[in-house]
Amino acid sequence: MNTKNWLWWLLTILVLLGIVLGLWVATKRIDYTWRWNRVPQYFFYQDKDVKKTVIDGTVTKIEQKGKTSIITVHNSDNEDNVFIVDTETVNLDVDDYLMEDDTVGAILDWKAGPLVTGLWVTLWISALASIIGLVIGVVTGLCRVSKNLTLRQLSITYIELIRGTPLLVQLFIFYFFLGTVLDIGRLASGIFALAIFAGAYVAEIIRAGIQSIPKGQMEAARSLGMNVPQAMIYIILPQAFKRTLPPLAGQFISLIKDSSLVSVIAITDLTKSGREVITSTFAVFEIWFVVAFLYLILTFSLSQVVAWVERRLAVSD
Repeated sequence: MNTKNWLWWLLTILVLLGIVLGLWVATKRIDYTWRWNRVPQYFFYQDKDVKKTVIDGTVTKIEQKGKTSIITVHNSDNEDNVFIVDTETVNLDVDDYLMEDDTVGAILDWKAGPLVTGLWVTLWISALASIIGLVIGVVTGLCRVSKNLTLRQLSITYIELIRGTPLLVQLFIFYFFLGTVLDIGRLASGIFALAIFAGAYVAEIIRAGIQSIPKGQMEAARSLGMNVPQAMIYIILPQAFKRTLPPLAGQFISLIKDSSLVSVIAITDLTKSGREVITSTFAVFEIWFVVAFLYLILTFSLSQVVAWVERRLAVSD
């Protein structure tokens, strides 16, 4: 790396440090107490399943096996009750007398918190909507360039209708109207609304990609004995896909962010989970910063995957 590049890298670092410093100064000027220590428990938490006695009894045996303990309680009905609990939760000795509802121990288990659960819901909703939207977009894009007037007009109507109305309105229509008429649940309504919304934009991207391929490619394929569908599948679409990969990636990245709107129809995605956590912690800024960072992780990961695919496809150029 030459000296000039080092200077530009240094300038980039200084600009970023300036932004961080500005944010730090801005936070100092507001009357807010930061509570970052409350955030980790909403990623993962340790659930405690407490084991209690049903009736009075005496502890007759405590057998430790690794991190668990097997406790035998001889109750007043002359029966032995066996409890398997985590050793660290045991605070008993042999011959201890236990009353009804006394605690014997507990089983500790790590579970995903609401932020992780919401992140997972956002991930699979976005992935499913992207796949369905890609299929809709490819079919609509092919109809868009079709010589059949009806297919072309119907595809144009769909594209203009979806692109001309807000996604939030479409979600409400899908959930409150179509969901009621067709008996579709909120998850299905949210996924299909996102997919149909994305499909309209994907269709225009696919159309542009197909039309960017020289017409001689189709003519050459036809001269080799291929019919139109074969030429489109094996010759035109692969080239169009390579050219449209960056805008397709941008559309699906936007879809991940747009999926936050499904929270308005009571789907517990990352955004809704963040709001629920805020109501219990009052850590408004901390949670929203974390939620934004999690969305950034999803979108950045997708952009890196697309960049890798582009590099792989560029080898054949």
